[in-house]
Amino acid sequence: MFVKNIMIPKHECITAQANATLKETLELLEKHQIDGIPVLNEEKYLGVATRYKIYESYFLSNQQKDEYLSSTFVKDVVTHQEKFLEGGELFERTLLDLKDFPLLAVVDPKQNFLGIVTRSDVISSFESAFGVNRPGVRIAFTSVETEGRIARLSEIAHQFHEHIISLVTFDETDKLVRRIVMKIEKKDNIDRFTKKLEEHGFRILSIQEDE
Repeated sequence: MFVKNIMIPKHECITAQANATLKETLELLEKHQIDGIPVLNEEKYLGVATRYKIYESYFLSNQQKDEYLSSTFVKDVVTHQEKFLEGGELFERTLLDLKDFPLLAVVDPKQNFLGIVTRSDVISSFESAFGVNRPGVRIAFTSVETEGRIARLSEIAHQFHEHIISLVTFDETDKLVRRIVMKIEKKDNIDRFTKKLEEHGFRILSIQEDE
């Protein structure tokens, strides 16, 4: 999945224009209960203003709070001027960039603002990949890294009419053994299903039912 698939489009984004004051920007952040906001010069992306950066700049200004917030433009405290996305990136590669920052802007080649990707959106996508929000049974197991193992796993699941909620593999290296976590809907044939997996070389590590 690409960044553009989880991007919040610009018509749904809260933004600030370059000449908005810090006071006006903080009011927007508070009204919408967000930590950061893209700053634009009409349609052009200039950077991101965050609560942290606004308050940091105030503490370093040696001015009265109301005076500083009312007389300073948001364009003067933006960060991430050169840190943005273009939409074609793989979404999982944004996770490190968003680890300590609430959002990244998405722009076109002319720096026109297209939308944002937020940290919470990326985390929600990972939750969906793991089937976090759907009840079921999570089976962790290992398999020898050979061609056709995932296909064989799917065949066995099909034989038992299992509904696979999620399937995630780990250890994408040169190791000979790969860990796999599969989440399926709860049925009364889990014991028979896992026994069949073991007969075909899948070593069960744990079975856990979601509460």
